[in-house]
Amino acid sequence: MAFLIIGGGVGSLALRRSTRSGEVWQIDPAKCTQCGKCATSCVLAPSAVKCVHSFKICGYCKLCFGYFESESIPENLTGTSAEYQRCPTNAISRRFIEGPYYEYKINQQKCVGCGLCVRGCTAYGNGSFQLQISHDLCKNCNQCNIARVCPSQAISRVSAATPYLIKGRQS
Repeated sequence: MAFLIIGGGVGSLALRRSTRSGEVWQIDPAKCTQCGKCATSCVLAPSAVKCVHSFKICGYCKLCFGYFESESIPENLTGTSAEYQRCPTNAISRRFIEGPYYEYKINQQKCVGCGLCVRGCTAYGNGSFQLQISHDLCKNCNQCNIARVCPSQAISRVSAATPYLIKGRQS
């Protein structure tokens, strides 16, 4: 029992030390290839990686290539066209605004960080969806499992003062 208490204390000290360094893990949206490893390689289940929506660059399109109604595509079919690059957990919802315009929102509890919607939005749309590491969920491990397996080296340490890298904005 004492070993567990000491082990827990050492673990919490390591976490505090890593956040005291003033750096946190984050995904560079310019390097991210939406490979899906963020969803499967994080030490947390579901992953601390979540899709976020950059409203500044969104076109609010009626046909969003990161979002498709789940009932419009049979679940047993797969492919590489735009309609198959949709959220498998239905974490994206939309609300009609006016004319042909819709507002898209991501339910962070449903999002698993797979990147399918980001891939669809980037390949066929304007790229307003992106993946980010949610710092309220991330354990800030000294060696991020996702960073180790990321094929494009898109995950690195960034300053905790500016912890989110946003598409279209220089950091």
